[in-house]
Amino acid sequence: MKLFTCFATLLFAISTLHAEMPKTGDSAPLFQGLDQDGKTVKLADFIGKKNILLYFYPKDFTGGCTKEACGFRDRMGDLQTSNVEVIGISHDSVASHKKFADEYKLNFTLIADPEDKIINLYDVKMPMLGMAKRVSFLIGLDGKIVHVTDAMNPQTHFDEMKAAIAGLKKN
Repeated sequence: MKLFTCFATLLFAISTLHAEMPKTGDSAPLFQGLDQDGKTVKLADFIGKKNILLYFYPKDFTGGCTKEACGFRDRMGDLQTSNVEVIGISHDSVASHKKFADEYKLNFTLIADPEDKIINLYDVKMPMLGMAKRVSFLIGLDGKIVHVTDAMNPQTHFDEMKAAIAGLKKN
């Protein structure tokens, strides 16, 4: 019985250490990181001022990730009209983000997370691949998550986020 109690206690301790992907209605976990220009960006600086479309993606310069980044770039006018700030995060370095942003003329923030601190905080890491899944979070002015899109297809992110942002305007 003693062994079972120790095992159960250990399992509980491990489960409480493991982050869980935030869901609609949760407060967005606060973070800070370096953008493509080496400047510190803090999520807390946007709360109360902007809605945030926070998206995680696997890797700079890959097909789906480039399509997604360019899609957000091309929709930036509509997003800004809706008071939405776009922030992309991947495991890539500041230097990689700088090249990626420059090559594709990206007009939004990319945060480097080579140590996976933010990726783990949001529990969006792909097991065994060591990179982020394609997941988007729409965070409202109050810092709460309004919508989550967890899909590999960038178009799904565009469509779902557009609908979620339209919902913000009605409130």
